Amino acid sequence: MAETQVWRVDPNAPDLEHTPQIQAAAEKLAQGEIVAFPTETVYGLGGSAKVQDSVRKIYEAKGRPSDNPLIVHVANLEQVREICTEIHPVAQKLIHAFWPGPLTLVLPSRGTVSNAVTAGLSTVAVRMPSHPVARALISASNLPIAAPSANRSGRPSPTRAEHVFNDLDGRIAGILDGGETGVGVESTVVDCTTTPITILRPGGITKEQLIEVVGLVSDDPGLVRSDQAPKAPGMKYKHYAPSATMYLVPAGESRIRELISSERAKGRRVGVLTTEEKQDSYPGVDVLLVCGRRSEPATVAHHLFDVLRHFDQKEVDVIFSETFDQKGIGKAVMNRLSKAAGGRILD
Repeated sequence: MAETQVWRVDPNAPDLEHTPQIQAAAEKLAQGEIVAFPTETVYGLGGSAKVQDSVRKIYEAKGRPSDNPLIVHVANLEQVREICTEIHPVAQKLIHAFWPGPLTLVLPSRGTVSNAVTAGLSTVAVRMPSHPVARALISASNLPIAAPSANRSGRPSPTRAEHVFNDLDGRIAGILDGGETGVGVESTVVDCTTTPITILRPGGITKEQLIEVVGLVSDDPGLVRSDQAPKAPGMKYKHYAPSATMYLVPAGESRIRELISSERAKGRRVGVLTTEEKQDSYPGVDVLLVCGRRSEPATVAHHLFDVLRHFDQKEVDVIFSETFDQKGIGKAVMNRLSKAAGGRILD
């Protein structure tokens, strides 16, 4: 593929849909190419959800397993009805409360999107992003856009255009650079075909927020057999991992200090993921990266993927991470950290 184009666009520009940058990206989508664009969560890698070849290019560019379904991004309810057989009453409540926004709904598929989007399942994952660039691109292309995160499979998700460029330059047609994303972790995925609804992936909308709207909400245990296709992204495969081996350390600062001393004595370069409140707790560590404020978990979510990528630039051998309360968006933070660490927890 030719060199990846980068179109810088002001998310606050008037009549954004008709700006040259959005029009250029929409034209690429119409031609069956794939482009990256910002959402309020992370950058997505988009192609027409109805064109098999476009979807194939997404999987190839990312190196993504073909049984890992994609989320379809829409601009309006008409597009939802085009790809779903019905919108359940509970789903209607969630749409009214949280769309546009970081919530993905798993609904019965009408079969109008590529079979590769759904990984052969009878359901399809749909969301309406709130980011103005994403909305403008979907409207300008007049297409439902299949879009996973715009990174190489297994890497931390991208929250800046440069993250996308570092992972996918030469693999995709273009990148709409709309600046840093907001939430920082991906959308919450909810299966609306179960009673009660089931959270398949925690994200930008918390369980507590969902309960306020629909009452009873279930959590999926996240156990997917090797011969089984997951209903949503992030359920089956290793994700979000930096290059260095990473461990979660629930015991706190004193245990992390012990681990730093032990690893450095072996000649290893050590990194620690911490917060503003505890940044003075680790003297002698090689690389200390601050990931927001513990008192404000949303700031941790916002900075998480950027920090994980920054460790790669620092070339550490091992990373020890603090852990977080799994209330509110902290549940999404711990979900991503656990996957980044490959489930390695040091008690």
